[in-house]
Amino acid sequence: MEMFASISEGVGLSAFVSLGTMVVAVLVLFLVVKFFSLSLSLVWNGIIGVLFLWGMNLVGGVFGFTVDITIIKALIAGFFGIPGLIAIIAYELL
Repeated sequence: MEMFASISEGVGLSAFVSLGTMVVAVLVLFLVVKFFSLSLSLVWNGIIGVLFLWGMNLVGGVFGFTVDITIIKALIAGFFGIPGLIAIIAYELL
């Protein structure tokens, strides 16, 4: 490593190399955070969707209407909220 440091210092690139390394590191960190936040938001929306569908099944069970809870239906209900839940119910009634 000392060889590379002495070469970059001899040419006068040490400030540019360290700045470039920091920029690349920040960009990689930004992309990793974005990727995991997208995954976590999908998981969170899925959990909320399951709770919506479970509550609907709880109320609908009294009237003899239930909906199978699947991953796709949970994500639709979690992402779109109440309108998504209404769309799932309308789809099941058709």
